[in-house]
Amino acid sequence: MSSLVTLDRLAAQTPDGRPLFENLTLTFGAERTGLVGRNGVGKTTLLQIIAGERAPSAGAVALQGRIGLLRQTVQAPPGARVEDLLALGEPLARLRRIAKGQGTGEDLDAADWGLQSRLGAALAHVGLPDLDLDRPAASLSGGQVTRVTLAGLLALAPNLLILDEPTNNLDAEARGLVAEVIERWPGGAIVVSHDRDVLRRMDRIVELSGLGARVYGGNYDLYLERKATEEAAAARELADAERLQVRVARETQLAAERKARRDAAGRRHSAKGTEPKIFLGAQAERAEVSGAREGRVAQRLRAAAAGDLAAAQAKVERLRKLGIELPRSGLAAGKTVLAIEDVTFAYPGGSPILRDVSLKVVGPERVAVSGPNGAGKTTLIRLAAGELAPTVGRVVRSAPTAFLDQQTTMLRSHETLVAAFRRLNPAASENHARAALARFLFRNVAAEKCVGALSGGERLRAALACVLMAEQPPQLLILDEPTNHLDLDSIGAVEAALGGYDGALLVVSHDRDFLAAIGVERDVALA
Repeated sequence: MSSLVTLDRLAAQTPDGRPLFENLTLTFGAERTGLVGRNGVGKTTLLQIIAGERAPSAGAVALQGRIGLLRQTVQAPPGARVEDLLALGEPLARLRRIAKGQGTGEDLDAADWGLQSRLGAALAHVGLPDLDLDRPAASLSGGQVTRVTLAGLLALAPNLLILDEPTNNLDAEARGLVAEVIERWPGGAIVVSHDRDVLRRMDRIVELSGLGARVYGGNYDLYLERKATEEAAAARELADAERLQVRVARETQLAAERKARRDAAGRRHSAKGTEPKIFLGAQAERAEVSGAREGRVAQRLRAAAAGDLAAAQAKVERLRKLGIELPRSGLAAGKTVLAIEDVTFAYPGGSPILRDVSLKVVGPERVAVSGPNGAGKTTLIRLAAGELAPTVGRVVRSAPTAFLDQQTTMLRSHETLVAAFRRLNPAASENHARAALARFLFRNVAAEKCVGALSGGERLRAALACVLMAEQPPQLLILDEPTNHLDLDSIGAVEAALGGYDGALLVVSHDRDFLAAIGVERDVALA
């Protein structure tokens, strides 16, 4: 398979000079590659370098063929039409001039005669078959803007598609359509995504880290199997290193005791005075040299064992998944924690967003709210949380409730994590706050981080620590799109945390894998 992209000893840095990755040597061909890694490791930067939008700090990029780039955030400029989002203005204008009989010889030579057919097919594939290209772009939702832009790239038929989080902000139906487009794409594709459905359609996974890149053949499920094998191997290495350290400590202690016995015997022999002084002096000097050599050997052995142990511990820490025992919420199985009764909601002067909606959550149920974008999902859970009041009907919360919105606004950017925990849990001591945060992997100095310095995944994990590690955790936890913009490691950490929670959950999420992982039992669909 010929290479479309070759990276040779590539390196990149942040604007303030912090290294992202270095000595990266990779090739990308006409296969689908999922690019994964923790937030902040440089995935988007790598895509920008490949697309020629950013220069590397070292190394070289060799390209063959044409590239189409879908950015993570696509914004329509003021006054733009749908056609402007397609980035096909001149090729389409050329075809229109020819159709009107106004084309020049240059137009005829440059015309892409199959463009309109490919564009129609591309718009159909992304679920927008009858879209008016003269429609104002501002009238589209964020997800529709992303899909239109992707359709424009497909119509251009590049050799390599580069897609940065293509399913962000899409509802479940649109996510499925985009995933199918990627699966059917006949050329090469590099896809950064935390959408596991998309990653299952990849031919290989490349994991990017500060140490470089590791290539795993196969899709996301095979990648997970390999990672589980690595995790088990790391645990065995850690156990071996711990046993080695114990053995080295025992053997060096025994060696020291043997030397002490020899030295004592030598002193007793010298005290008898039966040997010449010159012989005794040489014997003492040899003992001293031998003792120093044995001490250095013992020190090297201890240092090597300690180094092996530290390396094994670091490897296990990198692979470790969050798994904690949470305080019990005390929620009884038959208790109704939430009742939404015949609720209609409209903002003043506006049309109803929700009409005649009823919902009841009983005991430790796990309920998902689904529906297309604009159906009122966030409105419904804000009503459930008490942030909005219904226009008609009533909402009854019969249990302590916590609501984590997409921005985790319960946390304040200037606070440290310890300070945030103690503000939200006034009875907690500093030791309790630190112990609680440590269970969510904020250990030692990490608990002193300011909230404003956290990634999206860290911020959500911190908010969960503050809520779930309270002396009396809420009996109902409400979450709005908790996995948006999180990397896969952070999503796994959130899933593990919620797996240990024994209260009721009401969740809005388009991530079916996430909903399955946290044990959602019922889906409430809004039209």
